[in-house]
Amino acid sequence: MIPALETKRLLLREITKDDADSIFSCFSNEDVTRYYGQETLNNIEQAEAFVDFFANSYKEKRGVRWGIELKGYQGIIGTMGFNAWSPKHKRAEIGYEIHPEHWRKGYTFEAISKVTQYGFNELGLTRIGAVVFMENEASIKLLTKAGFEKEGILRDYMYQNGEAYDTYVYSIIKENR
Repeated sequence: MIPALETKRLLLREITKDDADSIFSCFSNEDVTRYYGQETLNNIEQAEAFVDFFANSYKEKRGVRWGIELKGYQGIIGTMGFNAWSPKHKRAEIGYEIHPEHWRKGYTFEAISKVTQYGFNELGLTRIGAVVFMENEASIKLLTKAGFEKEGILRDYMYQNGEAYDTYVYSIIKENR
């Protein structure tokens, strides 16, 4: 079971089948998927498959994904967690999305601060990376504010709607926090 994390305004908790509607609401929104490297979802069954994917990734120690829930409200407003988790090499990549109704309220920064802290202190990570589309100014600003540093460019690294995009790679190193 994924441990729950708490911040001042948020509960970061395990994602369940009950969250499929919220996941669909996010991933069926083209504003969310535009810089995600993920095609926009077309049906609820695809969202339910995401729930299974997140659970299996954690069981297999390949990733961990939390649902982001506002304290005092039912349902998640987005998700955040680690992909490409390698316990042996003490590294992972962070990924996140939040529904546009909740953009620019500081929730993602609050969550990324807590999840990064958890990664270093509880998972024993020494490096947390992030891959971001070069055009995604909001995510670049968030990562920089959270202490991530730009390392370089990954050419033709992500595909979105059949088109290749260059991405930036960012990281934060435990000793530099």
